[in-house]
Amino acid sequence: MTDPEARAAKLSRELDSAFRNRADLYRLFLDELTGELGAEKAEAIMIRAIEQRGKEVAAAAFANFGPNDARAIGEAFLAVSPDGGLMYPTDVERDDDRIAFTVKRCPLKDAWVQAGVGDEKLATLCRIAGALDRGLFEATGVRFDNVTWTPDHGSGCCHIALTNRASDKKGDDAGRVSQG
Repeated sequence: MTDPEARAAKLSRELDSAFRNRADLYRLFLDELTGELGAEKAEAIMIRAIEQRGKEVAAAAFANFGPNDARAIGEAFLAVSPDGGLMYPTDVERDDDRIAFTVKRCPLKDAWVQAGVGDEKLATLCRIAGALDRGLFEATGVRFDNVTWTPDHGSGCCHIALTNRASDKKGDDAGRVSQG
C-alpha cells in the first residue's frame, strides 16, 4: 500500500481496533476478577493498576510541567490525542489557569456498548478507565476533576478539568511529576 491516504485510513482503523481491544480486556478482566474477588475488590484492583499506568505515562510525558501548568498540560495532552483527535473528539474550554475537556466519543465506551454491557457495568468500566486520566494528570500536581459517564449523564463520555494549584483555594503544594 503506497497511497499515503489509504495507509493513513488503514492505520486509523487499526488504532481504533487496538483501543477496542483494550476495552475488551478491561471488560474481561473485570468479569474474571469479580468472579474471584467480588465486584468491589475487582474494581479497586483495576483502578489501582490503571491509575499507576497513568502515573508512569505522566513521568515521561509531563516531566517538565508542574502544578501551575494546567493549561499547558492540557494543550500537550490534546496535541498527542490519538488519530489527530478523531478518536477522542472533545469540546475544550480554556482559561489562563484552567482547561476543561468534554469528551464526545470514546472508543472504549463504544466497544462496551457494542458488547452489550448494561448501564451499571458500563458506568463501572468508565470509572475504571478514568483512573488512567487521574493517574496521568494528578501526577503533575494540577487539580484534576473528572466526571465519568453514568446512565443519567446522557451521550458522550467524560468531563475533565485541569486547574492550576495556585488557583486552588486549598493551597495544596503538590509537586512536579516524579522522574523516578
